[in-house]
Amino acid sequence: MSRLELLRDRGLLALLASETISVTGSQMTWVALPWFVLTTTHSPGKMVLVLLSESLGLILLGLPGGTLLTKLGSRRTMILADGIRAPLTLVIPLLYWSGSLSFELLLGLVFAIGALSSPYFAAQRSIVPELVGEDAALVGKANVFLQSSQRVTMLLGPAIAGVLIALVGAPSVIVIDAATYVVSLVLVAGFVHPRKAVPVDHEDRGRFFDGVRYVLRDSLLRGWMVAFVIGDAAWMAFFAAVPVLVVSDYGSNPRIVGWIFAAFGVGAVAGNMAAFRLQERQDGLSIVATLVFGQALPLWVLVFQVPAAAIVAVLFVSGVFNGLVNPSIHALLTLSSPPAIRARVMSALATLFMLSSPLGLAFAGPVLSVAGARPVLVAFAAVQTAAMALVSVLARRARASRRVEQPLEAAA
Repeated sequence: MSRLELLRDRGLLALLASETISVTGSQMTWVALPWFVLTTTHSPGKMVLVLLSESLGLILLGLPGGTLLTKLGSRRTMILADGIRAPLTLVIPLLYWSGSLSFELLLGLVFAIGALSSPYFAAQRSIVPELVGEDAALVGKANVFLQSSQRVTMLLGPAIAGVLIALVGAPSVIVIDAATYVVSLVLVAGFVHPRKAVPVDHEDRGRFFDGVRYVLRDSLLRGWMVAFVIGDAAWMAFFAAVPVLVVSDYGSNPRIVGWIFAAFGVGAVAGNMAAFRLQERQDGLSIVATLVFGQALPLWVLVFQVPAAAIVAVLFVSGVFNGLVNPSIHALLTLSSPPAIRARVMSALATLFMLSSPLGLAFAGPVLSVAGARPVLVAFAAVQTAAMALVSVLARRARASRRVEQPLEAAA
């Protein structure tokens, strides 16, 4: 199926629009909320606590969220999550403007938003085969579009946030994020209608640890889980370090924070554009095994004191390779389990991957408070390189194993 034929699917197009709008708002808040906490409290430790609170919500409600996703289905889970996250997000600036926002209340609100985000993220991935079918190539191509929309948000969100924070302040940017949840809800409710319901085993639909057990039994999923948790922990530490780095080394300019985050998005969009053609020529495991190192190696430039423009360039190059491999990774993860238990497996993966956030923040918080951003950047480059090496090795092993199995299946 061609690119244009896929985009003629109204449900997929609405899902892309929903994700682009909603995640753009979330990316804006990803810049605005830490900046808001850092500049109002002057405490990197409190900034990290806010990020950690959202991460704990994502993790603690992740596995029960898989049961919710199984019972409600992908579409209704997305609608419910957006419908509750919108008012919770709006409450933060409203309470701040009224002088009623305590730090403890902020932590609670951010925790609740994170808890609702966990089943939403799993539903975003689970719904793709429901819209386009189980064919691996189609799911891979659809994931190219989804990854592209996410990368556009990584370009637009931080860049817009950096400008708007300077113009109208961080609380107003958070209001915009709340509005994007409403728009996302309307798009999904009105236009996203899966072609067929996913079969569910009603005898064990409440056993939300089934997804974890499946992940632990599958050698590729188990190994990738470890690699991505470690690698994403490094990214989380880096994200926490960026506002501190900009305040200490680059004149407290929020626009620079936006440029740094947006650079990765620009590169990832470019990588996604090339990934669509690459999907037609190479299998997903070959793409991942060969290109995943390109995401990590440029990051070693960050261990040196360099101009802000150099950091932007490094994040752009890393983003290009991330955009090339991520659609294949997501397609392989999505199709790794049978449809009947896919919701629980995707929720388990999402929850396990989210362990990276507290791990990264647990390291970054004390280091940023005591030694600043530089040690975090060194660790970021080293850990990312090790994690992507593991991803590549496991992809090569899985590819070799499948090449051995295919002739045996044909002979049988």
